[in-house]
Amino acid sequence: RLDIFLQQVINGLTLGSVYAVVALGYTMVYGIIQLINFAHGEVVMIGAMVAYTVIVTLTGANIGLHPMLIVIVGVLVAVPACMAVGYTLERTAYRPLRRAPRLAPLITAIGLSMILQNLALIIWSRNPLPFPQIIATVPYHITGNPDGATITNVQIAILVASFAMMAGLLLLVYRTRLGVAMRATSQNQQVAGLMGIDINRVISLTFVIGA
Repeated sequence: RLDIFLQQVINGLTLGSVYAVVALGYTMVYGIIQLINFAHGEVVMIGAMVAYTVIVTLTGANIGLHPMLIVIVGVLVAVPACMAVGYTLERTAYRPLRRAPRLAPLITAIGLSMILQNLALIIWSRNPLPFPQIIATVPYHITGNPDGATITNVQIAILVASFAMMAGLLLLVYRTRLGVAMRATSQNQQVAGLMGIDINRVISLTFVIGA
């Protein structure tokens, strides 16, 4: 049926856009230093847990904030937390191994992944922690049939935010001086350094942006 097909397309685009945003962090780091950052998923996980903590705290405080404002505050706290973790990993773990054999940073990435997982278990426990449903889900019927394909306001927000982030990253890479420096570093770090590019700064910013 057409309704089923449209519904699966909507579901696939929504879920796929989330995966695509997370995958961009992997590809940015790999493109710059040819490292598969196995800890990237855990960095995103920490951001989600920080947002969860902020949202639950503000919701339980009953201070009268609008639900959308609570979500925005959660995101504004979680994003810098992810950036800080990504920068710390690059500065303390990956940078000292930049000249080491390729197996060393790979094993380090796996170790960091395990460390972050267990750190999260210590802080947030191993129990499932569902996000509070503070924003009402509003379905929109695409075909006009209540039993047909629908898209919710949450799905629309996910799609808009994901495409906005991907478009912003595209503009960053191809329309800014940092983007030029990132592409030059990706092609040849030694030559990029001779051209006056601060390689360490570019790589650190890549980890921060990719987080």
